[in-house]
Amino acid sequence: MKILPMTAAHWPAVRTIYAEGMATGNATFATEPPTWDEWNASHLPTCRLVAVDETEPETILGWAALTPVSGRCVYAGVGEVSVYVADAARGQGVGRALLAALVTESEQNGLWTLQAGIFPENGASVHLHEANGFRQVGRRERIGQLHGQWRDTLLLERRSAVVGAAPLAS
Repeated sequence: MKILPMTAAHWPAVRTIYAEGMATGNATFATEPPTWDEWNASHLPTCRLVAVDETEPETILGWAALTPVSGRCVYAGVGEVSVYVADAARGQGVGRALLAALVTESEQNGLWTLQAGIFPENGASVHLHEANGFRQVGRRERIGQLHGQWRDTLLLERRSAVVGAAPLAS
C-alpha cells in the first residue's frame, strides 16, 4: 500500500469507507456521512491521508484525518484523530500505516497533541491507538446517544516528543 494526501477526488471512496465504519455501530456517533463540503470544512486542511492499493491505485483501502478540537488559539496544536479502514482491508495493517503516517504529518505541521474518542467496544481501534503511542486519559460515561442508546467513549491522547511540551509520564 501507499499513503497519499487525500484530495476531493478521493471523497466518494472515503465516504463509502466512512459509511462502512458507521454500519459497525462502534466507530462514530454520526449516522450519515456528510457531504464533501461539510467534511472539508470541519477537518484541518493538512493531515488528510488515504491508503491506496499499489497494484490497483484507484482502490482506497482507508483514510485518516484530523479535526481541530477547538477554535481557541491555545489549542491550535491539538487535533482529533479519525482513522477508517475499508471492510475488505481490515486486519491488513492499513490502520497502523495510516495512523503512523498521520502522527508524522501532524508533527510536521506543528501539532503537539493528538486525541481520539473511541467507543470501548471498539477494541481494535483502542489497540491500534495504544500501539501508536496513545494512552487512555479518561472515560466519558454516557456522553452521547447512538440509535437511542447512551454510549461511553474512551479518551486517548498522544503527546509529541518533538513538537511542543515534552510528553507526560504514564
